[in-house]
Amino acid sequence: MLSPEIIKKMRQIEIHTKRLLSGLLVGDYSSARKGSGFEFDQIREYQMGDDVRFIDWNSTAKVNKLLVKQYIEERNRTVIIVVDVSSSSGFSSVESVKCDVMAQVAAVLALVADYGKDHAALILFSDEVELVIPPSSGRKHINCIMSRLFQHKSKKKKTDLCSVLKTLAAMRSKDSIVFLISDFIDRDFERSLQVVAKKFDLIAIRCLDQNERQFPNVGFLEVNDMETGQRFIVDTRDRKSLSVSSFLRQRFLDQSTLFKKCGIDYIEIYLGQPFIGDIVRFFRRRMMY
Repeated sequence: MLSPEIIKKMRQIEIHTKRLLSGLLVGDYSSARKGSGFEFDQIREYQMGDDVRFIDWNSTAKVNKLLVKQYIEERNRTVIIVVDVSSSSGFSSVESVKCDVMAQVAAVLALVADYGKDHAALILFSDEVELVIPPSSGRKHINCIMSRLFQHKSKKKKTDLCSVLKTLAAMRSKDSIVFLISDFIDRDFERSLQVVAKKFDLIAIRCLDQNERQFPNVGFLEVNDMETGQRFIVDTRDRKSLSVSSFLRQRFLDQSTLFKKCGIDYIEIYLGQPFIGDIVRFFRRRMMY
């Protein structure tokens, strides 16, 4: 049973996403794939270069303006949304928590896929694959994905990207695009990432707290590793190459270099900053919505 807070959040995400999609599509008809015998989209004014076979003569006679029927090709594409639910996703130095933001990002992707009449699938993982919702389409299916995103409670701690990448590598790859949403705090997953990047159109969405790029100088600090439970005393002063900030900057740079090496596009999402517009624009640019 969904709580009133979750229902409200889901509705707000849906309203904001659809509003942005509608606004971005105004006057932009060139992005739709036109064809004959495909799904009817709308009637619009004739534009130079339109196929005269699609002229709607009945509507044209009524308004005394040349109108054409527009159709959209049914692509039967699958959008696979993969979300990290390990313990590190519970970190935050601001009001919004990383796991909640990643769930919101995934919900936006599912809604945009539904808007484009594509199939959507969901995979949740930690050190193992915890949940798989097979690809399908329609409002009922998208609502199921959204509810599981906000309801799921992982009991696992560690992040194991190799486990989910191996699952992806074993899946069918016909016209599928994969969005991998994580903080990518893991090691030795380069080979598995390369395999999946060759098989799918893979896009990484890196969700981070600002302090995971540049840690503030607060002197000595006791920290707790959320994935192992270990406690450490660290010196946060950025005065030497082995400082916390230097380590975080290098990890961030190494991740970015890895994405580029594998030919993977990636999006940066930071806690406490708006992201829906960036996601929608990226989605449309890559997928012709």
